[in-house]
Amino acid sequence: MPELPDITIYIEALSTRVVGHTLERVRLASPFLLRSVNPPLSAVEGAVVRGLRRLGKRIVFELDGPTFLVLHLMIAGRLKWNPGLPAVARSAKAGGRATLAAFDFDNGTLLLTEAGSKRRASLYVVSGESGVADHDPGGIEPLAVSTPVFAERLRLERRTLKRALTDPRLFSGIGNAYSDEILHAAQLSPLQWTSNLSDDEIARLHAAVTSTLLEWTERLRAEMGTGFPEKVTAFRADMAVHGKFGQPCPRCGSPVQHIVYAANECNYCPTCQTGGRLLADRSLSRLLGDDWPRTLEELEERKK
Repeated sequence: MPELPDITIYIEALSTRVVGHTLERVRLASPFLLRSVNPPLSAVEGAVVRGLRRLGKRIVFELDGPTFLVLHLMIAGRLKWNPGLPAVARSAKAGGRATLAAFDFDNGTLLLTEAGSKRRASLYVVSGESGVADHDPGGIEPLAVSTPVFAERLRLERRTLKRALTDPRLFSGIGNAYSDEILHAAQLSPLQWTSNLSDDEIARLHAAVTSTLLEWTERLRAEMGTGFPEKVTAFRADMAVHGKFGQPCPRCGSPVQHIVYAANECNYCPTCQTGGRLLADRSLSRLLGDDWPRTLEELEERKK
């Protein structure tokens, strides 16, 4: 799922292309994309884009009215910009099987695609700032708060660090990928309880949140240049632990481990983050019982 750095880059690229331009038409290829009925989608056609903003992991288009489009890409939604698409192409079907919608501007077309068979991306048309606020999960902006405010929010509920960082009601824009990178940078276990953190550990975590999100935003910005983001992915070669199961940790060289829960996985370095202890995958640890390896050394012995 595109997270804070990815959404930021999308918005920057879109702002230079569509702000001040007219949204002439929206062509829906999937009827399941549009989740609202009032105002109708026709309310934004012919309106000028006045600005864009990020709302958690959502992209918000502000148009005349004021009317807003709230777009949530979810896991597999992606955007593609076609500058100056010919009128004949605009009159055709929106695109291939993966295309959910085409947004025709007076200077080009923005395509929304979603890989896979499940259609999770969503689009809402809302009126006024109150309508936008209805889509705000409530998380604070992690790059815009002090350490005390960060600590207060983190300690609202007793949760694991992984769950707390990725909860949109607590923090805005952090998801599965960057939470792995943040916790590795902070050298904290993803399963440590928020209630057990010292003030120094919270300060270290807040610093890691800031440095990780800013660093990756700058990396993606440099990668994009003046173009449009074409390779938005949660798995990047330069990441330390996310998607790196079995590969050496860039800090200590130990093999990166992971645990799987629901539809997500959590990646971590046992040496840097858990004192050498292997975290128990809930289903596998129940299955293996006493045979579950507790340390990297035990794991290597089992492999032999």
